[in-house]
Amino acid sequence: MSSVSASANNASLLERFRHYLWLERGLSENTVASYGSDLKLYSDWLDKQGVGLGNCGGDHVLSYLALRVQNGVSARTTARLLSSLKRFYRFLVRERLIESDPTALVEAPRVGRSLPHSLTEDQITRLLRAPDRSNPEGIRDLAMLELTYSSGLRVSELIGLCIGQVNLVAGFMRVFGKGGKERLLPIGDFARESLGDYLSDARAQLLGSNGESDSLFVTRRGGSLTRQAFWYRVKKYAAIADITQPLSPHTLRHAFATHLVNNQADLRVVQMLLGHSNISTTQIYTHVAAERLKTLHEGHHPRG
Repeated sequence: MSSVSASANNASLLERFRHYLWLERGLSENTVASYGSDLKLYSDWLDKQGVGLGNCGGDHVLSYLALRVQNGVSARTTARLLSSLKRFYRFLVRERLIESDPTALVEAPRVGRSLPHSLTEDQITRLLRAPDRSNPEGIRDLAMLELTYSSGLRVSELIGLCIGQVNLVAGFMRVFGKGGKERLLPIGDFARESLGDYLSDARAQLLGSNGESDSLFVTRRGGSLTRQAFWYRVKKYAAIADITQPLSPHTLRHAFATHLVNNQADLRVVQMLLGHSNISTTQIYTHVAAERLKTLHEGHHPRG
């Protein structure tokens, strides 16, 4: 097969896989894009070898992974890449587009479990005091921070909220998570108060003459706040609160789960609130709690 025809066939296979993930499996755009990025890198490398995605072998897979490791790619990233390749080739075999899976005998590297970065309760308090509540942006930002920490939202879930999904009277909201899965989440008292302040006047001030919007959190241009804009504002408030450790919107979700577990919340309840499909994903927070206890012991026990 010539390099031109191999490249064209690669693009066709990747497009079929993308449609499968998106339309049939219902995965989010971000997840589909992540698979696409991994596979495009492998496809481009195969192009240089004059080989197509549909006729490569296990030796090609191993050579590519070895090259990535030599270039300094971590074991975790390599494992994720191999996972993308395995899912892709299982799809091709199932659709009878290829006869055998070149990744079938390739084992993933061992990856140690890393604990998620979290915040202490004192740091959370300082962060929530940072927004300037004398202007509508600050009132909106406080409501977003409170809601994220109160309910453990993913940033995509937060910025995707519509007004109709929130019931302040009942203190609940409907959230659509990964794969469009719906879950009902409680809204804590502080978050309800902050959200009420935002909805009573600040949101209308931000919209101004831009008309109506279904989005819960809006900008002065009338559109919904973007993921990047919220990330920037979290960084800004972390600096004001003198929080120097790495921080992102997802850190608030980790703090939500960690503080629940630290206060003896049932792990199954935490799983349901986070929207994890597998309890093993939630169990990472028991390790976080154990590490915290270990640190406290080492810091305060005379023989720690």
